[in-house]
Amino acid sequence: MHKTKLRKQGFTTIPDIYSNQEINQLIKVLDTLQSYNTNFRKTKYLFAIRKFLKEVPEIKNSVLNNNLKQLIEDYFGKNYFLVKSIYFDKPPSSNWFVSYHQDLSVSVNKKTIVDGYTNWTVKKEQYGVQPPLEILENIYTIRIHLDDTNKSNGALKVIPKSHTKGIYRPETIDWKIEKAIICDVPRGGVMLMQPLLLHSSNRTTNNQRRRVIHLEFSNKQLAKDIEWAEKAKIDI
Repeated sequence: MHKTKLRKQGFTTIPDIYSNQEINQLIKVLDTLQSYNTNFRKTKYLFAIRKFLKEVPEIKNSVLNNNLKQLIEDYFGKNYFLVKSIYFDKPPSSNWFVSYHQDLSVSVNKKTIVDGYTNWTVKKEQYGVQPPLEILENIYTIRIHLDDTNKSNGALKVIPKSHTKGIYRPETIDWKIEKAIICDVPRGGVMLMQPLLLHSSNRTTNNQRRRVIHLEFSNKQLAKDIEWAEKAKIDI
């Protein structure tokens, strides 16, 4: 059921990948973090860590628990590897929202002019680029929820099947035919999605946190001389 929904709708949610004890242990490690280099961003409204599993290697085995590794094998296959990891903490005071978008940029090790690779960016000494469509269509995202998440604290809103329409500009959304769905995810559960799925999130209104570990996986090599910035094998 979940596999079919992921393929056809572009997303699915699965509860109980992590026990309450495992979530508490993850939070315990996160609460002790002190480093604030360029991969750490902390404001009144957001705490984020890019290259999360590289910056906090002691948490990797807890994040990639047996349930998650089995899910990766069952849903994606043994040849998939990690290509991006980010930690988000949207605190109770957060009043910002994210408008509808597709995740079109991937993190790479350097900038090299190659056909099909466009919209280069550099943020905090990290390179991003929009790769060819076949690369984006192959990526899967897993969002690990450390808190109960619903429409009141920024759960994702998605447009089902939008991942099948290639590059889908938000300004062209036809709301006469499209319908958004709010993806509630319980603490310890995960949301699986494809990055071409149009998604957004609202402001927090219930004074509850939303902490998420965002992981991306692929089994594709990029163009010659370009490598994934965080490529890491998953021992399944």
